[in-house]
Amino acid sequence: MGKNTIIDMRSDTVTLPTCEMLDAITKTPLGDDVMREDPTVNRLESMSAEIMGKEAALLVPSGTMGNLVSLMAHGGHGQEVLLDEEAHIYWYEQGGLCSIAGYCPKLIPSNDGIMDPSDIDIAIRSSDIHYPESSLLCLENTHNRGGGRTIPPDLFAMLCQTGKRHGLSIHLDGARIFNAAVAYDVDVKTFSKHVDSVQFCLSKGLSAPVGSIVAGNKEFIGRARRARKRIGGGMRQAGIIAAAGIVALQEGPKRLQHDHANAQLLASLIQEIDGFNLAKTPVTSNMVFLDHSAILSNTEEIVQELGSNGLLVGAMPPLVRLVTNRMVNEEDMRGAARILATVAAKYL
Repeated sequence: MGKNTIIDMRSDTVTLPTCEMLDAITKTPLGDDVMREDPTVNRLESMSAEIMGKEAALLVPSGTMGNLVSLMAHGGHGQEVLLDEEAHIYWYEQGGLCSIAGYCPKLIPSNDGIMDPSDIDIAIRSSDIHYPESSLLCLENTHNRGGGRTIPPDLFAMLCQTGKRHGLSIHLDGARIFNAAVAYDVDVKTFSKHVDSVQFCLSKGLSAPVGSIVAGNKEFIGRARRARKRIGGGMRQAGIIAAAGIVALQEGPKRLQHDHANAQLLASLIQEIDGFNLAKTPVTSNMVFLDHSAILSNTEEIVQELGSNGLLVGAMPPLVRLVTNRMVNEEDMRGAARILATVAAKYL
């Protein structure tokens, strides 16, 4: 199993900080970030804005908070947000878009997270006084519940253009936007240039221990900063977070291709195993989804069985998810395939 006794592929959030990150944390200058006096946070925010091609950026503790303060900064109460039916913002963020930001969600059908621009046209409300006003379109790239699917740059541009044509602001949940850029061998601005705001995570494939970034124009970030404070996200000597984030941005994106290659390898090995079937194909980033119904119908049971054999996976019923990350290597992919084959043979 390579260097690990346990192969942990539950998520890329299990990545531990690099030695360079830990060293940077101990040496970084600090200040009070709520007072805008932490030089390391200021450096990270300026660096992030430049990378995304935006005027300004804001450090937040998590991707969920990043998405929430973005929605709050765009508007909210009594307005309607359009997002696809499998969106992370809708499924996994405690309904904050409704209960805190005050939006009414309008769900758009999608094919594993890939929407058709014409469906956005159809979803736009008329100006009838009985309806909430459609004001915001949220996109997700790469797409978690879509199997790590990436929205191609041309289609992404069309989706944004469609939203703009209807007067919508555009927010990108780009938790793994660097994976999308790597998948198409393009600069991340290929996606971010089309949107009004973007949130991306430092703590997933980029391997920082904590933190996410929101980027947009100066006025937007000003509103997002106030929203962050309102929900308790104001931090003090946050340079200890930002220091690792700077290293993550410098070093993390260039190694994501290794995660994608390992996911491709794992997918090819799984095709040789009777009992497990690839789902959410093609594999385009760092996620591999498996249909386990031929072995056990209960997702939690198969997760426990694999875990007891040394392979930790994520449950996304009726599928399981395996996510490549910096903590696993090519040998671990072969070890994971052996465990999957062993478990499958037990039940077939």
